[in-house]
Amino acid sequence: MSTVASASTALKRCAPLVLAFTVLAGCAHYTPLPLDRAPPLAPAVAALPGTLPGAPLGVGEIVALALANNPDLRATRARHGVAQAQLLQSGIFPNPSLAGALLPLISGPGTVAAWNVGITQDIKSLITYRSRRRAAGYSAQQVDAEILWQEWQVAGQARQLAIDLIAGERSRPLLIESFNLLSRRNAVLQQALAAGNATLVTAAPTLVALQGSRTNLQTLDQRQLSLRHQLNALLGLVPEAVVPLASRIDLPQLDSATIKAELPTLPDRRPDLVALRLGYDAQDANVRVAILSQFPDLVLGASGSSDNGSAGSVGSGRIVNGGPQATIGLPIFDRNQGNIAIANATRAQLHADYSARLAATVGQVGATLAEMDLLSQQLAIVRRDLPAARLAAQRAANAFGASNLDERSYVDLVTNRYIKEQEVATLKIALLDRQVALQTLLGIGLPAVNTLPPSTSAKASKR
Repeated sequence: MSTVASASTALKRCAPLVLAFTVLAGCAHYTPLPLDRAPPLAPAVAALPGTLPGAPLGVGEIVALALANNPDLRATRARHGVAQAQLLQSGIFPNPSLAGALLPLISGPGTVAAWNVGITQDIKSLITYRSRRRAAGYSAQQVDAEILWQEWQVAGQARQLAIDLIAGERSRPLLIESFNLLSRRNAVLQQALAAGNATLVTAAPTLVALQGSRTNLQTLDQRQLSLRHQLNALLGLVPEAVVPLASRIDLPQLDSATIKAELPTLPDRRPDLVALRLGYDAQDANVRVAILSQFPDLVLGASGSSDNGSAGSVGSGRIVNGGPQATIGLPIFDRNQGNIAIANATRAQLHADYSARLAATVGQVGATLAEMDLLSQQLAIVRRDLPAARLAAQRAANAFGASNLDERSYVDLVTNRYIKEQEVATLKIALLDRQVALQTLLGIGLPAVNTLPPSTSAKASKR
């Protein structure tokens, strides 16, 4: 018996320690996360995952690399973890409160220490639980939609940079040809001018055209270098890294009639519009929370207490009380009317924001389609005039070589040919820029909204 009693006593003594270790085991522990001391930039394209060393990259491959390696996009995707943590927190019930006191006897006729203990639970937080949980769920899905919209922006920027770089490299040989031709002609004229066989009036047009050609070539080189630096930053590369690009621009064809027919479904496919709608849904749930919170604060529980006891008469002794308890707020001044007004005004603002974004989106699509039509018409006209400019330049060269054409006319006709060639290239780039902008607006070839959580896609399809 003594052994059993000793074991029982030991267990009772160890019980608090076991409980303490159990509570500590379920607690989170601090783990350091040091910041990077060096910028996380890859030294070359080959260092990026999914690339073949030395292989030229098309527009689609550039987009894929940007989506996988863009530093800003990595930081944006970290918001998903924060949103999920907030969603987890919203699903945790509030803890009950435990209160107690031990009042040792100091003086008087009492015989034992007094004590009281009580446990309470906030009922109001339980009333608003479902609405708060719903709002947190919409907010988490809104973050996913915003991340997807950011991916669209990065993909569109990568497309734009790749296309501008490829188009710039394709137009560079024409500028070099113009510069070399005018350089050779200017060298001949300068020799003739020095020998007294030509006048300044004769040599001036070629010199002016040469300077203009040099300026165009330098401007292109400056722009190409800037675009390469922007592309490297987008891909997470050091500025001096060289990204080999293919010479062909591969973009999907666009059909204006199909785009216009699918415009009514655009709010279900644009992540920014889906995000705004989810933000509105979250705020609508917050309005419900504010309305439910106008009810008085209510705390329910139970308590027990014991007095110090008394030894003054027969039958007297320690008295123990116990029973339920309740605390209710009196809504005399604050009936949550301020928070309800703020919630309603915020919801109205989000409603207006969504309507404005929807109108702007549809307007952007219509405007871009109209600009593409105009640029296509202008490109057709310039292309129609280009063969005549080429033929005139060739005839001018032959006539000038046979001394049947003056210097100024020759330079004007040859320069006009290069101007027309450059005009065609400029219109092509402008048309490609509008096409990329339209693809970004519509999400053509980009991650779809159905990559969001199923509840988001289901909700979007029902709207």
